[in-house]
Amino acid sequence: MPNKPLVYAPQPRLMDNVPLVVIFLLLADSLHFIFARLLLPHLPPGTSAMYVLGIATIEITIFSMIWGRVRFGVFRRYVWFFLSIGFLVAASTVLNYAAVAFIDPGTASLLGKTSVLFGLGFGLLWLHERLNTVESVGVLVAIAGVFVITFQPGDYLRLGALMVLVSTLMYALHAALVKRHSSEMGLTEFFLFRLACTTGFLFLFVAGRRELMPPTWPALLILVLAGTMDVAISRGLYYIALRRLKLTHHSIILTLSPVAAILWTLVLFGVTPTLPQLLGGVAVLMGVLMVTMGRAKVAPAD
Repeated sequence: MPNKPLVYAPQPRLMDNVPLVVIFLLLADSLHFIFARLLLPHLPPGTSAMYVLGIATIEITIFSMIWGRVRFGVFRRYVWFFLSIGFLVAASTVLNYAAVAFIDPGTASLLGKTSVLFGLGFGLLWLHERLNTVESVGVLVAIAGVFVITFQPGDYLRLGALMVLVSTLMYALHAALVKRHSSEMGLTEFFLFRLACTTGFLFLFVAGRRELMPPTWPALLILVLAGTMDVAISRGLYYIALRRLKLTHHSIILTLSPVAAILWTLVLFGVTPTLPQLLGGVAVLMGVLMVTMGRAKVAPAD
């Protein structure tokens, strides 16, 4: 039986309103570090991440079972692939949730956009691609921005920035593996098994550190919102936008999410990045945009 494509049925007109989908995508995509910071006073970072991914896994499981798209043979056939990306996403998420103890969510979100550069690096290594002039300049500009953000006075800020960079590298490696090995899978099944493996590894991390504990009621509310908004809805909107936009436009739009993250950080925590952090962040975004536009000039038409 061939894999069935992901179908959002019924297809409401809301999902065909591309500008509205983009707006909600940016809002949801900008909340990752915000939720991590909100949960920090309530639970250890790994425990928070485990509950967030667990809640999202339950929600996607219910969705998948309603639409009859769960085939466990897919998991058995690609078990090592799912275990690999599950570990990478779990470790990446724990690092992000821990990093917000040392760096504000807005700056963390800016650094997170270096995933485009890491993805480009994997393309150079695996596909033997070459950089054109615009891409080369963009990489240098973005690296300069990362340097400005990372090497600030104070060990705490430096540690938080490095944690986000390592997390972003691991997530970019996960994305590269997904791009190479998931083309034969149904999207719903892939998403479900990826979430389940990630949650499983997070449970092992938390149990190994003896940080298993029940959430308080205030924390439970944030966890449900985070699992729903930051994982289930955010990734759903991500794939909807990806199907309706050119890949280049999709990448460019997502570079705007740190702007929303900075605004969320100001409203919720009263914190804004310092001037050097903002200048470094602008350099990162400019470099990422240059790399993305450089890819567009050599990529085949969508």
